[in-house]
Amino acid sequence: MTSEINLSHVQEEFADRSFPIARESLSESCAGTTVLFADGDADLGALVADIDQERFESAEDAFAALQNVLPVEALGEPGQSDGDA
Repeated sequence: MTSEINLSHVQEEFADRSFPIARESLSESCAGTTVLFADGDADLGALVADIDQERFESAEDAFAALQNVLPVEALGEPGQSDGDA
């Protein structure tokens, strides 16, 4: 089943799994779920597969690791700067 969720709800999506969990198992269980970003989207299973960590102890742990592999489209509004001129 394919579903769509906002990035802000990914941790809740992870919480539906049993932890601890291997990265491969989490990736497979999230495949087909589309994460909607500020500008674009991505498959959650593919994002999880890109994480270097092999195992997650909790939904919070998995979500924190996910932050390191999010594409630039996930971060704020398109064209938004960090305040540098």
